[in-house]
Amino acid sequence: MELYNYSLENLGELLDKGEISAVELTRSVLERISAVDDTIGSYLTVDAEGALIQAESADVRRRKRDNVTPLTGIPVGLKDLISTAGLQTTCASKILAGYRPEYDATVVSRLRSAGAVITGKLNMDEFAMGSSTENSAFQKTCNPWALDRVPGGSSGGSTAAVAAATAIATLGSDTGGSIRQPASFCGVVGMKPTYGRVSRYGLIAFASSLDQIGPVTLTVADAALLLGVIAGHDACDSTSVDLPVADYYKRLKNDIRGLKIGLPQEYFGAGLDSEVEVLVRSACGQLAAAGALVNEAISLPHTDYAVACYYLLATAEASSNLARYDGVKYGFRAENTDGLLDMYRQTRAQGFGDEVKRRIMLGTYALSSGYYDAYYRKAQQVRTLITRDFEKVFADCDVIVAPVCPTPAFAFGEKVDDPLAMYLSDILTIPVNLAGLPAISVPCGFTKSGLPVGLQIIARPFAEETLLNVAWQYEQLGGWSRRRPEIKKKAV
Repeated sequence: MELYNYSLENLGELLDKGEISAVELTRSVLERISAVDDTIGSYLTVDAEGALIQAESADVRRRKRDNVTPLTGIPVGLKDLISTAGLQTTCASKILAGYRPEYDATVVSRLRSAGAVITGKLNMDEFAMGSSTENSAFQKTCNPWALDRVPGGSSGGSTAAVAAATAIATLGSDTGGSIRQPASFCGVVGMKPTYGRVSRYGLIAFASSLDQIGPVTLTVADAALLLGVIAGHDACDSTSVDLPVADYYKRLKNDIRGLKIGLPQEYFGAGLDSEVEVLVRSACGQLAAAGALVNEAISLPHTDYAVACYYLLATAEASSNLARYDGVKYGFRAENTDGLLDMYRQTRAQGFGDEVKRRIMLGTYALSSGYYDAYYRKAQQVRTLITRDFEKVFADCDVIVAPVCPTPAFAFGEKVDDPLAMYLSDILTIPVNLAGLPAISVPCGFTKSGLPVGLQIIARPFAEETLLNVAWQYEQLGGWSRRRPEIKKKAV
């Protein structure tokens, strides 16, 4: 088997034994990118030269046994809204084309300290606004399992890269499901940590109270290894929580007998694809057979309000965060304009895509005089009710298990002209972000047409250890996580 097909965990063992080198592994991944990424379209920037230099340094570090970690020499790709010093970071937007940050995000600094090899930057929906990666200003990313289908979004490039083996692991960001939903569509593991568990310093913001960086990997063990490196308090991020970080990898494999699992009634209602429901309920049956106690009668009564609440709060925060892109300080600037105000208008009109403009307008309206109390304040109140729903459930349950998305991956163009239908793709993931909870998507099977489906597991705040253990236990029962798509032809 080619090196790019191995898991992070297995590659770490091979590197530890000296059976392979980081340079060999990195070359294998770079060759894989050259072979298939024209078809998949995961990468916006490939830093082949830089990756090989980093790999050489990792090999030296391993030979000297100098602070070797499980990630030393492992190729990792980054969603293109995570700042990387000197390496183009665009948020898949024309307005940031050519922008090269002067500093690394905290998660990148931690990856570099651990000896990881950064292979490049991955495609996404522009400024993380979308559920299909069709909103990228530069290219489309195809689902490796079905090239006529979307990979999900906004972290579609991050999940497609892991599925297509053009990265051993990646980082994405999750604002309303943007890691878990594409992980489900692409048949990989995608985790959203608790809000505050991973530093957001250097993450280019969409909605600051919702955004969270998380790992995308082939297996749950790989996610545990990657999270263990990037998690932890950061003085540069005022929302970062100062709590100890467990060794998530070493805490896997705990028995789940007696563990209490809740299935929310509201997540299994109208609109849920029948094949998705069958696969998720089958996964729950396997957990029950392993000794978990499954309660199918729990309720999260304010779920129906989550999408409306989210699209008020997220767009309001986006309208504030994106005001900095004015053509003055960095990024794209419109030319031949009539004065300063016209330069602002033309820069934003030409630099932002339609979905970004739509959300800025919605958010600005929700925050405007006379509408703030009716919309933004009311949404904040509903957010509190949604959080309380979870608190009540977790008084009796250890984790919640549910579908990730109502459907498998949909076809290109199917929802792009219907924003509301696209927004509803995240109806089962958004509540987790509103409540700041940790959650993970783990592959739980395939539809009759061969499309992956993910199982969503949700835990209490900062209970990543429990979350990963339950996910790992199911992964051993289901056996879906190491499957790879066969990529035969270029997308049309």
